[in-house]
Amino acid sequence: MADYTIYDLTVSVLTPLHIGTGRELLNQYDYAIHNGRTWRLNESALLDAQDVEDAETASTLAQTPPAQLLRSQDFRPDGGLFRYVLRGTPRSGAEGAQLREQIKDAFDRPYLPGSSLKGALRTALAWNVWQHGQMRPEIRKIGRRRQWAAQTYEKEIFGRDPNHDFLRALHVSDSAPVDADQLLLLNASVMNRRGSPGAPIEMEAVAPDTQFSLTLKVDDALFSEWAVASRLRLNGQELLTDLPRAVQNHSLALARQEVAWFKDIGPARQIAGFYQQLAGSRPGARRFLITLGWGTGWTSKTFGPHLQSDADFMERILRDHRLARGRRQPGDPFPKSRRVVVQISRDRQGRPLETPAAPMGWCLVEMKERNR
Repeated sequence: MADYTIYDLTVSVLTPLHIGTGRELLNQYDYAIHNGRTWRLNESALLDAQDVEDAETASTLAQTPPAQLLRSQDFRPDGGLFRYVLRGTPRSGAEGAQLREQIKDAFDRPYLPGSSLKGALRTALAWNVWQHGQMRPEIRKIGRRRQWAAQTYEKEIFGRDPNHDFLRALHVSDSAPVDADQLLLLNASVMNRRGSPGAPIEMEAVAPDTQFSLTLKVDDALFSEWAVASRLRLNGQELLTDLPRAVQNHSLALARQEVAWFKDIGPARQIAGFYQQLAGSRPGARRFLITLGWGTGWTSKTFGPHLQSDADFMERILRDHRLARGRRQPGDPFPKSRRVVVQISRDRQGRPLETPAAPMGWCLVEMKERNR
């Protein structure tokens, strides 16, 4: 029988979290905007409610955006015409305006995929091994295809092939779902160093203060004498044993870097303050900060500053892999912008104003070992 160490994890969302499905929802077709909220349509129920027998009328209705069939009195969460209701509204109310969909289960309940958390843990562990293993950027180790560029480094860190990758021993479940009322409508934007907002981005997201419950299992058998005899033994057990400290080291480094990026941007004082608080945090022995999902940036999903320690190397991979967008001169900072949550207000003339409010995807994880 396999010998596992099992941990119960609680993931607390600190800033809005978006893990997308890749689908864009369309205004008046998939959702409607009413009374300061965004209503996700139940298209089948809405069409059935028309109760039309005339073929010509039915054909006309089929070509009408579903939201245009609604009356004011229909906007009731318990009325059966809506799958769920989001707090907040997007910037644009135009027909066909797009909204990025959050991942959910078959009952429209958001959850945290185990693969998302495991991917973030993998990045943090790799960053730590590089930090303490005297690794350095080398062009000859970078693949020619962007998606496989770090493969040589990953083999050095985790194991020479998938059978010997020590994260084989780490199993992360999907979380239990939470209620759809934990979702909100999020307005985000790309912000440059001048504090100017860029392209608007609207999405569904999990609200701060949401908690996900899931399990993490470490297959101890793959580090045992049995595994040696079976030629299955993996390296890296000490890293998994010290997982919270390793992930927290990575997260603190990210927070300190973001403090430096935001500190001189006047409109982003609130975000700079958030990162200063994170950079000074000490969550405890079995708790750690981590970034998950969309909008957390290039540095949170790569070796980040380790690659930037060699300026010539960094310029080479930026050029060869076309990582930078727009005009760029050698030596310019990379990345040059951040994705941030914005609050929308109006000036006296009714024009929209955007205020940077928070970064994306920061969570606090607590691990509790389950008694065997």
